[in-house]
Amino acid sequence: MSSVAHKDRNLLAVIGDEDSVTGLLLAGIGNVDKDGTRRNFLVVDTKTEVSKIEEVFQEYTVDRKDIAILLINQHVADRIRPTVDKYEQAFPALLEIPSKDHPYDPAKDSILKRVQKMFGD
Repeated sequence: MSSVAHKDRNLLAVIGDEDSVTGLLLAGIGNVDKDGTRRNFLVVDTKTEVSKIEEVFQEYTVDRKDIAILLINQHVADRIRPTVDKYEQAFPALLEIPSKDHPYDPAKDSILKRVQKMFGD
């Protein structure tokens, strides 16, 4: 794909727990459309249904063309692991991040697994 196709991708998006999303919003990544219906973040807690997480993941990775990087807490990604593992697009880049209560586990990271497979590890 040409760089022209990705020139409008200028937002970070986040799917994560309240602390992670709040921290990133305070850092300035938040974006809400004028009508207030489209956001670039989703706060996930124990009551959030898997279908809602998958719906927002689909929106950020397929439907929207303004997102360059999607950050997702690894423990949230675990809830939709089959969907995350199937994702292979370059844009938006998908990064699994740790949270305050859930440390990062490299063995679960779908991107790291793919890199290890490429190098035969």
